[in-house]
Amino acid sequence: MGWVIFILIYVIVDIYVIQAFKAISKFRWVLWLYGGISLLILGLLIYQLNFINSRRIVSSSTRNYVFGAFIVSFIPKLVVIIFLIGEDLMRFFKALYRKIYNTNSIFYLPSRRKFVSTLALSIAAIPFSSFLYGIFKGRYNFKVLRYTLEFDDLPEVFDGYRLTQISDIHSGSFDNKEKVKYAVNLINQEASDVVFFTGDLVNNHASEMREWTSVFGKIKAKDGVFSILGNHDYGDYYSWNNSEEKANNFEALKQVHRDMGWDLLLNENRYISKGEDKIAIIGLENWGEGGFKKAGDLDKACHDVEPESFKIVLTHDPSHWNAQIKNDARNFQLTLSGHTHGMQFGIEIPGLIKWSPAQYRYKHWAGIYHAANRFINVNRGFGYLAFPGRVGIWPEITVIELKKRSNIQNT
Repeated sequence: MGWVIFILIYVIVDIYVIQAFKAISKFRWVLWLYGGISLLILGLLIYQLNFINSRRIVSSSTRNYVFGAFIVSFIPKLVVIIFLIGEDLMRFFKALYRKIYNTNSIFYLPSRRKFVSTLALSIAAIPFSSFLYGIFKGRYNFKVLRYTLEFDDLPEVFDGYRLTQISDIHSGSFDNKEKVKYAVNLINQEASDVVFFTGDLVNNHASEMREWTSVFGKIKAKDGVFSILGNHDYGDYYSWNNSEEKANNFEALKQVHRDMGWDLLLNENRYISKGEDKIAIIGLENWGEGGFKKAGDLDKACHDVEPESFKIVLTHDPSHWNAQIKNDARNFQLTLSGHTHGMQFGIEIPGLIKWSPAQYRYKHWAGIYHAANRFINVNRGFGYLAFPGRVGIWPEITVIELKKRSNIQNT
């Protein structure tokens, strides 16, 4: 029933858009070309999302491109019908007025319909071209974002300590090894003291990392690379033949972390020491609200961590910070998360505007947030999922420098 409603809406939208093309073009082949492409996209979308058994489905990147083609074509159509429906409503009310007051005023002008159609299609070209840019350029438009955070209780020996965070690799979506190698080089060029990965290495399968293990295995830092799991790493979004197959995939994924030299923390902690001072690294399994997996155990991960230690928490979903971590009496100074991708779409102009549909789902969705001198950074993600592109919310490599707040500032 759901597909019937979807197809009906899709067809109604197309009828409106065809009317717009009809109003501005006298070439019938334009209408046939548009209709053919639209039907092809609809057919591929239904085939990919509904009629294929997930165990014999083609690659994730193919699904991404089909979904991308749908987004690129359908969102601009909605822009068009807003204008055309508005114009139709005006015609309706003018006709109603003419009938009630028995006037002979002309309420429909073909030239006006052509003008509205031209305007609608011109404005629709803006999101259309933006989404195309996001697919062909935006998804590999890696940005290094740098922050300096000050803390009263940072051990002095760690003043100036630099960390790099990446998140949400989603390796099954990649199709350009040279672009990914370039981003890995960007990470290493920062020469941070430590690197943290905050979950979602794959879309579903450990095998997605087969051709990428050697690439990401080149990420190095003096104090190591620490990693955690995200919701996609458990294989929960795939129809496995049996529980044993799923468990084997999970074990294979954990082995991938080891093969790359990454220290995977599963509700565990580690210390980074400098002389007699140290920082606690607390790595949690996925914990998320709204139906996401809740395997993270903060108490277990903090086992034997000294209360006075400076703590960096790795947790994939930023909702965990707001729900449990932010106000915990153990004082978790810095939390690093990902998960949201910034929804891979939005507008960011530093100091002026920061907007994405992600903000209607997540209170903390991209960048640095703080409360009671505790900070969280929500990384916008290294890779992409579903829509094979990024528009305005670019793939991110975060570099954070930790600073000791001076006594002069404290007084």
